[in-house]
Amino acid sequence: MCEHDHSTDHPSAKALLDGLPMNWGKWGPDDEVGSLNYLDPSQVMRGVGSVRSGKVFTLQIPMGHEKGDPIWPGRKMAQRYNVLDKGDFLSGKMPEIPGGTEYSDDMMILYLQGSTQYDALGHVWHDDKLYNGFDARSTIGSMAKASVFPIAERGVVGRAVLVDIARLRGKDWLDRAEPFGLEDILAAAEAQGVTIEKRDILIIRTGWIGSFYKRDQEEFYGEYAEPGLDFSRELVEWFHEMEIPNLVTDTIANELAIHPSSGVSFALHHSLMRGLGVTFTEIAQLDPLADDCAEDGQWNFLYTAAPLKVVGGTGAPVNPVVIK
Repeated sequence: MCEHDHSTDHPSAKALLDGLPMNWGKWGPDDEVGSLNYLDPSQVMRGVGSVRSGKVFTLQIPMGHEKGDPIWPGRKMAQRYNVLDKGDFLSGKMPEIPGGTEYSDDMMILYLQGSTQYDALGHVWHDDKLYNGFDARSTIGSMAKASVFPIAERGVVGRAVLVDIARLRGKDWLDRAEPFGLEDILAAAEAQGVTIEKRDILIIRTGWIGSFYKRDQEEFYGEYAEPGLDFSRELVEWFHEMEIPNLVTDTIANELAIHPSSGVSFALHHSLMRGLGVTFTEIAQLDPLADDCAEDGQWNFLYTAAPLKVVGGTGAPVNPVVIK
């Protein structure tokens, strides 16, 4: 009877990422916000300097939309319930309040990553280590290290650049499982006449989330494989050299879920988030912003965001605000 080495049954994230740059320890052994450290006051002022017209855009998808909300398959959509409304007063279930005051109340049950959201830096790991070398056991019960809370406490403010991959390819939205890489990011920026500068927040439009509201859910989720950024060593090294603090996309995972050639799942979560401490903002609605950028030719602007302060959270909803 021969022994079988089960370690060869599955692709290894550790092997795929071997030799790639990492930022562990760069900002000290207790750091939990990673590349957001690049966004110092000078970067905030650089972002403010990109404001020209004062136009404002918000990037969160609706919560509790009549069509439902785009979420990762297997998660449940947000559920909103009225707890108190006019019916309670009409039925006499609520006592009279002095002055004739009446009011309504409601609640929502949702995945913290069930809307536009920031991932905690410790959200995905391998080899039992989170970002900055924290022990994966620190996630048990609640994230004691590298949760979304330090990101929320800090906030995210800086200059951002939008690159529109769908527009580059002449599409309303990219196809199912359609990949794009560093060369496409640079080509889109060149076509738009914008320069991606060091420490810019990078926003990438695919049109995918916007398409959710324009087609049937069965079509959107059928054989689910969204388009996305494809892992490459060159891409990771570019993020490192450019000191990109934050990646924002209108997809649910910010990347192809499975790296085509290696079979490793969420390779950019491992290499960019876990390795470099790049914060991930997912499920953004970018279509109105992109249309305006195409109209006025301004693809860089001030980006501001602060996810909810969820203690120990693996992620938290956010409504980023862009000012052009």
